Amino acid sequence: MTTKRLAVLAVLLVAVAIAGASAVAGSKAPVAPTTPGFEDVNFVSLCRFSHTKPDDPIVFPGRPGLSHDHTFFGSITTDANSTPATLVGTQTTCDPTTDTAAYWAPSLYVNNEKVEALDAAIYYRRNTIAPVKPFPVGFMMIGGDSTASTPQATNVVFWNCSIENVNPSQSVPNCGPAALRLHVIFPECWDGTRTDSPDHKQHMAYATNGACPADHPVAVPQVVIILRYPVNGTGAIRVASAGQFSGHADFVNAWNQDQLTRLVNYCLNSLRPCGSKR
Repeated sequence: MTTKRLAVLAVLLVAVAIAGASAVAGSKAPVAPTTPGFEDVNFVSLCRFSHTKPDDPIVFPGRPGLSHDHTFFGSITTDANSTPATLVGTQTTCDPTTDTAAYWAPSLYVNNEKVEALDAAIYYRRNTIAPVKPFPVGFMMIGGDSTASTPQATNVVFWNCSIENVNPSQSVPNCGPAALRLHVIFPECWDGTRTDSPDHKQHMAYATNGACPADHPVAVPQVVIILRYPVNGTGAIRVASAGQFSGHADFVNAWNQDQLTRLVNYCLNSLRPCGSKR
């Protein structure tokens, strides 16, 4: 670890010690998505579009066709019958190919015509002072609210015209010549026991000032999914779940677990900006 990064970590530890009382135990309210000093500490999977289906193996496992339409990335076999065990080692649209996880989000429609996404950048970020642990085998979660009919907080879901967190918008912006993007930011604190929960969210919580709440004490990578669409934001745009405000995404850990652990330790826990090399 470089002297500069050690200094950054020392400053952050002091800041958390001062502000620690402000992290109310049990609070799950989302906060700013990046802890200062950790903005570039990440690794990235770049995943091409795979397929669309009205399936959701988290919400409606074993019940094909029951979900609103989803756009899938990562494992090309993902459907209603998929489980973490069946996904591991399958063919993937992601680079690195050791990422055979399943990622999906509601399909995008423009003037009621479905539009295939171009790709998704999956950022695994360090956003806690505490070192992070890799997601366990069988882990799954949902970020964002599939039922939202009013704008969600931009530190959970937002639209913009850049891969960076620039000009976040709760509604679909006009991107001109640029491609439209949807960002979904997952929580980074785990209860340490459950790989899933009844609503697929209760086992997770957001950090406050870089610290996890007492009832979700285990820091894990913050997953940020950025979907890119070949549209500029004009026309009647909606996502399949409940309109333009209902952006969300799902994640099932089906990584090669040894490789995931290596990346977490080499990149995130050593404060290396691996993502900037991609």
